[in-house]
Amino acid sequence: MSDTAVGAEGRGYNRGLILGFTMAESLLLVVFCLLLVTAAIISKERDRASEAEKRAVLAEREVAEKRAQIERLIPQLVAAGRVKSLDEWRELVEAKTAIDDLSKQLSSTSTEQMVSELKRILEDYRELQSLEASRKQLETDHANAELEVEWLKEQLAALKPTSKPHEWPPIITLSDAKNNYFRSGSAEVTANFEEKLNSSIAEQIASNLQAYGADIVEVIGHTDEQPLSRSTSNMDKNAIDVLLSRKDVGALEPADNAGLGLARAISVANVLRANPSLGGVTVLPLSAAQLILPGDKLTGGEVGAVETRRRIEIRIRRRDTATQ
Repeated sequence: MSDTAVGAEGRGYNRGLILGFTMAESLLLVVFCLLLVTAAIISKERDRASEAEKRAVLAEREVAEKRAQIERLIPQLVAAGRVKSLDEWRELVEAKTAIDDLSKQLSSTSTEQMVSELKRILEDYRELQSLEASRKQLETDHANAELEVEWLKEQLAALKPTSKPHEWPPIITLSDAKNNYFRSGSAEVTANFEEKLNSSIAEQIASNLQAYGADIVEVIGHTDEQPLSRSTSNMDKNAIDVLLSRKDVGALEPADNAGLGLARAISVANVLRANPSLGGVTVLPLSAAQLILPGDKLTGGEVGAVETRRRIEIRIRRRDTATQ
């Protein structure tokens, strides 16, 4: 081997040395240094973690002591009247916590965002208030509806079904047959008839009015088919004056049976209207003339004087309020 070849090999070997160390030795040295640095970092972090744990323990102890102090102060606050109960205190604490949280959230936002958020919160609050008011109104309406349903049930229960026909007030028929209530062809009542009208008949009418809740008395004059001898009538002229007691019933001079029936009805109506037991009752005089037979049958035409057809019928009824 020549000197030139040995020199070249020596120079190559020298290039693989760093500060007199080989490449492998240099790498081992670097790794060792890294391990030392890592160990130092780990040790420092352990110290910091240990310190944090100690601070956490101290903080936990402080929190426990504060809680114990609060628990001891609450009875004193309740006794002093500052708060009403432990629940109220807790509500205050929760409210403060919520306010603190909201403050933290708002502190990280811009003024525009804060205003927008507050508007949204207010709108939600108003909507909740409206919904709560609607709920309360619905509850009230529901309760009222239930009460009305119960009332209707009671009313229906009180309406007992019946197979009986409707009861109408009885008709009081005062037949002139053999009683001589009126003088022949006249509307003036006899003294006996007037006394009967003011006693038993008035009592019967008042009793029926009360029993049937009625307030109208109809006095209907019926005649037979015997023609009257009078040729002229003054009913149109004097009927209203007699009805209003401005003239005596003797002033009436009917010329036919329709007028005679009305004149006699007016005469009886005036007696009943003046009776104290029938005060406030409307008494209406009507004429059926000779058209209706006893038993509510239309006449087929029967001439002559028939006493059973000469009568006064008294009917009572309620006032028709629908036409008022």
